[in-house]
Amino acid sequence: MAANSPIDVQKALKGADYPASRDDLVSLAKSNGADDNIIDKLSNTQTQRFDGPNDVQKAIFGTD
Repeated sequence: MAANSPIDVQKALKGADYPASRDDLVSLAKSNGADDNIIDKLSNTQTQRFDGPNDVQKAIFGTD
């Protein structure tokens, strides 16, 4: 399985309104047809609330 990029995550979360809960972002990613790997990473992050796309990137990829 190919690794997902930050761009893939941005596409999966297109239309997100921040701040957002993890559960809201998982639901949005599913409705946007996101790859299962992205949904799993997002679902399993310890972060409960995201203030913006950078928070999502940090939680998934461990980067700023």
